[in-house]
Order: sequence, then C-alpha cells, then structure tokens
Amino acid sequence: MTVILVTGGTGTLGRLVVARLRDAGHEVRVLSRHTQPYAVDLRKGGPELDAALAGVDTVVHCASSPTGGDEEAAHHLIGAADRAGVRHLVYISIVGVDRVPLGYYRTKLTVERLVESSGLGWTILRATQFHDLVRKLLESLAKLPVMVLPKGVSDQPIDTSEVAARLAEIAAGDPAGRVPDLGGPEVRTLPDLAGAYLRATGSRRRIVTVSLPGKTARAFAAGGHLVPDRAEGRVTFEEFLARRR
Repeated sequence: MTVILVTGGTGTLGRLVVARLRDAGHEVRVLSRHTQPYAVDLRKGGPELDAALAGVDTVVHCASSPTGGDEEAAHHLIGAADRAGVRHLVYISIVGVDRVPLGYYRTKLTVERLVESSGLGWTILRATQFHDLVRKLLESLAKLPVMVLPKGVSDQPIDTSEVAARLAEIAAGDPAGRVPDLGGPEVRTLPDLAGAYLRATGSRRRIVTVSLPGKTARAFAAGGHLVPDRAEGRVTFEEFLARRR
C-alpha cells in the first residue's frame, strides 16, 4: 500500500478521508497546523513541509480557508511535492468555481490551475456544498426571529462521508485529471432546506426570501453551483439531520 499525506487531515472532510484510507490499509500522514508529528502551516511552508512529504507517494489536499491563504499554501505544497517526487496530487474543489464569481470560489479556481500546471500527476474533484455547511448557515440564520434567505436560490448538499469515500478511491488510483463532479442527491430550494432544519430542531421561524443584487447572487440563482445530472449522493439533508440528533 502507498504512503498518502492528507492536508487538513483533522478537518470536517480530511479526518474522514484519513479514516477511509487507513481502513484500506494505507500508511497515512495527517498534516495540519497543530497535529504532530506533521504540524505545518502550509501558508508558510519551510523545512517541516519537506520532511512531511519525504517518501510520500500521494497527497490529498483538503486544507482550505475561506479567510485567505489558499494560493500561498498551494504554491508551497506543490513546490515541496515536486522536490519530494510525489506521484499524485489530489485536490478537492467546489462545483461552480468557474461560474460563480464569489471570492472564495475564484481562489479555489486559481488553486485548480496551479495544480493543473504543477508538472505533477494530478486529479481534481469538484463537489457540491456539504450538508454540514448548509446546517451551519441555517443554524446561524435561525438565531433571529425571521429567517431571511436569498430569493430563487437552490442548493444540492451532499454528505461529507460520500465525498471522503470518492477522494479515498481517487487517491488509491492513478492521476486522472479533472474527474466528473460529485453532487448531492437532491436539488432543493433554500426555503425547503430551512423548513427541514426547523422541523428537525423543533424550532418555529418565519421564512422570508429577498432578492439580492450583484453578479454572485445572479449566478447562484441561475444554479451555477449545481450539477443535477451528477446527483450521485445518497444521504438526504433530513437523514443527515436525523443522524446528528
């Protein structure tokens, strides 16, 4: 079995990827800012990163931060991977990064292009939003007496475990370039998802939708972040919420 390093290996997705790979018999190194023996800040790089990658065959790059630094992290990771002779770099991205002009999406697209031009063998998987993220958004909105949602926007959330399973499968194989997107089982309107959340938590809130201006809002309303033809997920939002209870 191969030696595989998972960046962001203690995060929501990364820890599940680590578990999958270890269950399959691979030797897995977990890289994060605070986890020994591979505690590395990818935004800074350095000799610790080179040491973490020594002898590694495949890297699964799950580390990401909406607050910035992903491009610097990718530069450092790719450089160190090249020096270490890494055979396969796997990157998890988001459906719609090339269609929705959100700042974080644009950063993910830039990282995709860095991976593609790295000279390494690579695979990129785009997935729709995780159930966890949708739940956190609705949880935050439900703190107010009225839940205000963007009008005309739907989502296609997917269970993190299903994305982890696909990434582990990809990591165990050969570089494949841009592989087919992975979408959740259903395209649901945001009010529909909010209603499911409120029922699951026993909460009562009035739901109001408002039109939002700008290119990003229009791109979301047009479904730029959806892949209904790739609805391969099986776990619904209700099943995810029930499991959390």
